[in-house]
Amino acid sequence: MKRKRIVLAVVVALLAGVGIYLHLLMPVITGYAAKNLASAVFVAGRSQEAMEKEDLNFSVIAFTDNTVDFEKREVESRFLWGKSKAIYIEGFGCTLVKDFSEEQIRNRSYQQVEVLPAGADTIPWPEGDWIGDTIPEGINREKLNEALAQAMSGTIPNKGTFALMVVYKGQPVAEVYRDDFSKKTKFLSWSMDKSVTNALVGLRVMDGKLTIDRPLAIDEWQQDERQNITLGNLLQMNSGLEWNENYGNLSDVTVMLHKVGDMGLYTQQKPFKYPADSVWMYSSGSTNLVCRELKKTFSDEQAYYAYPRKALFNRIGMTSAIFEVDASGTFVGSSYLYATMRDYARFALLYLNRGNWMGDQILPEAWVDYTTKTANGSAGRYGASFWLNRSGEYPDAPDDMFLCKGHDGQFICIIPSRDLVVVRTGYSKKGEFDLNGLLKGILDSLE
Repeated sequence: MKRKRIVLAVVVALLAGVGIYLHLLMPVITGYAAKNLASAVFVAGRSQEAMEKEDLNFSVIAFTDNTVDFEKREVESRFLWGKSKAIYIEGFGCTLVKDFSEEQIRNRSYQQVEVLPAGADTIPWPEGDWIGDTIPEGINREKLNEALAQAMSGTIPNKGTFALMVVYKGQPVAEVYRDDFSKKTKFLSWSMDKSVTNALVGLRVMDGKLTIDRPLAIDEWQQDERQNITLGNLLQMNSGLEWNENYGNLSDVTVMLHKVGDMGLYTQQKPFKYPADSVWMYSSGSTNLVCRELKKTFSDEQAYYAYPRKALFNRIGMTSAIFEVDASGTFVGSSYLYATMRDYARFALLYLNRGNWMGDQILPEAWVDYTTKTANGSAGRYGASFWLNRSGEYPDAPDDMFLCKGHDGQFICIIPSRDLVVVRTGYSKKGEFDLNGLLKGILDSLE
């Protein structure tokens, strides 16, 4: 009898533990579904059916009950006793309602900025979308088409490609889409957005409003080792702040993206773990803290909200770009940008040309050098919000390649020595897409 009571007590304890963990996980489950479905429907123009069949069809997320309200432009997702809501904000995508009321989120001073240039289809690339018939010399078209076809095949190790774009010597030489996408589709960046945040910081450095090597003046950090952390440490992911980037469980990154309203503040409150500038540790939180610090350099919210469009997107023809905000009204620089393939390619060209756009030096002259300098502790894998190939991760690509990488297989590859840009978007879990193989095929086509 005593043994049965012990077994029963253990079972009850286990069930209680599972219940508590599930309760903690519930906002992540429903928040992931609500946020990603809302942005897909209201920003990217995808259908609920398509999202639930592919992008949301994994783990417990596949069992959420999602309601899309087209009149209110919001999505509510439920699972068991949990629910989350994401709402649409014109010009700024979708935001999860967390820690701030729906009224607070909707009534912020979002500044709409006119999208330029008008009539982009009549303006030559790269300022506009008119692409001529001139093809740069030195391309074996048969080999290039073979590499693209392989990447679009839909089977491992080339599973899940949505679209591909190749720009050689400044000119688009290939642009292919899966049947359900087109050149007008806005694709989610995931962590490629970190590199856009790098650009915004560079612009504010150019404005004289930010420095990257001065310790941040955050009051709560002044009593411990965090007082030594610089903006540059956050960009290079070696701030020393405690962080867990594991997407497969209840980790810092999943909590930040789905359970809190002020993502930068959540990161700011993390404790010190290592001396600044010593240990490299990938952290989406670091980038959102950068966005919070960036916000402090503006006199009002309106100027902050207008800045990406005025200072970057309009200047390089990224007319499609939508930069989303969290519930506190801060740009989610770690993860949430939407843009077309062509606009991602334009962004790449800005960095390929060392921050110069059509003769206009938009970024500081040494900014790309700084961006591609190996971050201490990264063993050649990372610079400042860009990945590097000095570690040889992609052995068939040159070691001067630097790239933007996003969750589930988003890539913007910039190869200065070959005057080449490769953009790939898709939905591919780890091991399902071979980026090195794609790059090898494309590079082999360049004679």
